[in-house]
Amino acid sequence: MNNERLNYGDRIIYMEGVVVDVDDCSISIDLKGRLGFFKAPKRMFICDTEPKVGQEFGWNMSFPEQLGPEVNDKYVSNIEKERRKQEEMRARLDDNKED
Repeated sequence: MNNERLNYGDRIIYMEGVVVDVDDCSISIDLKGRLGFFKAPKRMFICDTEPKVGQEFGWNMSFPEQLGPEVNDKYVSNIEKERRKQEEMRARLDDNKED
């Protein structure tokens, strides 16, 4: 783990949430205390049984910390490409619906 890039020490916080969606690859959780929404790949969850909507999960986490002011241009480029691709697909679908 590369902790030397972090300026603040870890402040581990226990979090809980309720499963609101399970699909083939991910689990979606509403965080208790109106703190938001969390979605992660299934492989990141420790489960004794198949997760189901309504089940509760708990985990320890810290606050995400910005590592610096620099923007990773590679990620921005990939995000923009994906958005353009999605827009093109929507446009094609709309064109097909009109025909």
